[in-house]
Amino acid sequence: MSSVVNTLSAAFQRYVPLIEAEMRAVINAPVQPRQFNVMLNYHLGFTDSAGAPASAPAGKRIRPVLTLLCCEACGGDCRHAIPAAAGVELLHNFSLIHDDIEDRDELRRGRPTLWKLWGEAQAINAGDAMFAFAHLALLRSAEHGASAERVVRAMRAFDQMCIRLTIGQHLDLSFESRSDVTADEYLRMIEGKTAALTSNACEIGALLGGADDATAQAFADFGHWLGVSFQLQDDVLGIWGDPAITGKHDSDLAHGKKTLPVLYAAERDARIRQGYLEAGALSSDAVQPMREMIEAAGGRAHAEQAAEEAYARALAALDKTGLDNAASHALRELARSLLGRAH
Repeated sequence: MSSVVNTLSAAFQRYVPLIEAEMRAVINAPVQPRQFNVMLNYHLGFTDSAGAPASAPAGKRIRPVLTLLCCEACGGDCRHAIPAAAGVELLHNFSLIHDDIEDRDELRRGRPTLWKLWGEAQAINAGDAMFAFAHLALLRSAEHGASAERVVRAMRAFDQMCIRLTIGQHLDLSFESRSDVTADEYLRMIEGKTAALTSNACEIGALLGGADDATAQAFADFGHWLGVSFQLQDDVLGIWGDPAITGKHDSDLAHGKKTLPVLYAAERDARIRQGYLEAGALSSDAVQPMREMIEAAGGRAHAEQAAEEAYARALAALDKTGLDNAASHALRELARSLLGRAH
């Protein structure tokens, strides 16, 4: 096991600088107004709000690392997929910029969000630019040795993912005004909002690595279930995680979030439906009693079991590829680390 962990750690150390260098090359390439450029670099964690270099929290870069690992697992040259991996991360950050506006979140990774610093209109515009840069990044794969045919296939899959992502966000936003959301509806929503991107990250990595259709689909399925497992683990941490570790100052319950533990428990205890789904966000002194009620109704155990089941389905999809190499071992360890994480 230690050699596998070392393989995963080495992959992050090798890949992340390459991914971030490509991201910088893409977003800084055209001649841009300074503030426009600062906004992009600030959100990605490359600078502070004045444009000075900063080592701010910038996310774990898990999705682009998945792209490169899947490429190498298929026997491909990761250099062909680095632009696509950068595109995956840029697309993810586009979604975060818009999500922050739509959810009225004032902090992202411990810093003020774009809209909080520069206003909604400018933040929307910066998000739109990030979306376009993500596509330009993926297209650069052809300049790095990927075949044009493979790049076109990857771009089609990328754009199909964008539609699934926005549908997932549509459903999530619609849930805010509803008190009758079901656990099954929630699972369908996260298959779009969260799992679509992890699935696509793996699929395009496999495509650029030369995988055949069946293998590319198996990697897409791996990424899909990995994304579902990731989100369900996040749901558990959002209610029962240690704020000092998760970085969340308030429980998801204080923000009125409708996640799987809550919805499952509400279907089994009318007090939770009436006291939370129908009442909205909780006062600070009501959070702990509600947390205990949700756990007593089986919400935590169900979400943890569902996360384990999704993780098992992810590994089963990876097994279908029949691949057994350092990159595929690192993918397994990455999946395990995401399920067992504390933040």
